[in-house]
Amino acid sequence: MEWLTEPFALGFQQRALIGGLVAALMCSVVGVWLVLRGMSFFGDAFVHGVIPGIAASVLFGFSPYLGAAIAAAAMVGGMQLIYRTTTLKEDTSIGLLFVGMMALGVVLISKSESYTGSLTAILFGDALGVGWADIRMQLIMAVVVVIFAGVLYRPLMALSFSPAKAQSLGMNPRLTHGLLLVLIATSVIGSFHAVGTLLVFGLLVGPPATAALISRTVPVMFAWSIAISVVSVWCGLTLSFHWGTAGSATMALVPIVLFFVVLAVREIVRRLRAQDTQTEKVEVAR
Repeated sequence: MEWLTEPFALGFQQRALIGGLVAALMCSVVGVWLVLRGMSFFGDAFVHGVIPGIAASVLFGFSPYLGAAIAAAAMVGGMQLIYRTTTLKEDTSIGLLFVGMMALGVVLISKSESYTGSLTAILFGDALGVGWADIRMQLIMAVVVVIFAGVLYRPLMALSFSPAKAQSLGMNPRLTHGLLLVLIATSVIGSFHAVGTLLVFGLLVGPPATAALISRTVPVMFAWSIAISVVSVWCGLTLSFHWGTAGSATMALVPIVLFFVVLAVREIVRRLRAQDTQTEKVEVAR
């Protein structure tokens, strides 16, 4: 029992756990829609897209949350500009901005005197450095994400399965898609300090993807996604304490490992059931 409680004996470790859990809640809720809509690549690009704003905040000394919000808005605006003024497909605009925004962020942060330390903190987070002010900001963003996710449940459900059907039901697919982008941005901005801009993607996609393997309905998928996220944060911080590994990276790695474990178990069960069915057919034939 001490092995499980020892990592959270000190105040900064408890704050890391709380910050990670709030980030997990936001990411797991928004991540379900990312997985259902097949927007994982966009989610990855969006995570990279906030890097210039955070880098600028470090360089010029203003709020990193404001910087990330400005960068996210610029990312979405750039995508819409390319999509509406060219014949290129959406994935091309995502790829261009993916590389461009990340490169711009690294260029900006390279002007900082503490280049290596600042870049590491932005990309990989500082879970053990999360303060109460950060947690309060996270909680505000988490409340916004959860409330809007609930309000937009039906429109997002319809949009995920058929945009044409959503429009025929009197919904506005474009507005719904735009609001989903806002939810993604809010989750990324609220989570980057706890798990880093690169590693937040692990919590955005890992738990929902794992939940999709074992869920037959969307509400059940939400429940599993949140549960897996919570376990990932707790398990990641516990393992990082005992193994001496980076807390943020370990938290992001756990749900990915869980995905492949669940996938392997599901495949084994499927094959065993197939063998049992085949055996029964042979016995009946005899």
